[in-house]
Amino acid sequence: MDYFPEVIQVIPTDDYKVYVYFDDGSIKLFDASDIINKGIFVQLKDKNTFIDSCTVLNGTLAWDINGEFDEWNCLDLDPCELYNCPEVDEPIQLFKSFTS
Repeated sequence: MDYFPEVIQVIPTDDYKVYVYFDDGSIKLFDASDIINKGIFVQLKDKNTFIDSCTVLNGTLAWDINGEFDEWNCLDLDPCELYNCPEVDEPIQLFKSFTS
């Protein structure tokens, strides 16, 4: 059986990037700056919406625009496509503001 990646955690940034944590321990960096200009994803152009609604639904990166955590009513991306994003190290610099 082939591996099917599952997202377990996401951390959005102010520059429309998302650190995507997978169940195999890998961390990928997804750059959403292109998709926020296309179709239904234009709703994410507002940085607060992009960050505040970013979550994990359906085992993948999603944006819960309505705030209802409805797996059928969200913007989500294929986890296999996300798994092809560049692998990165833990974004420790993002946690420094929480520990200072």
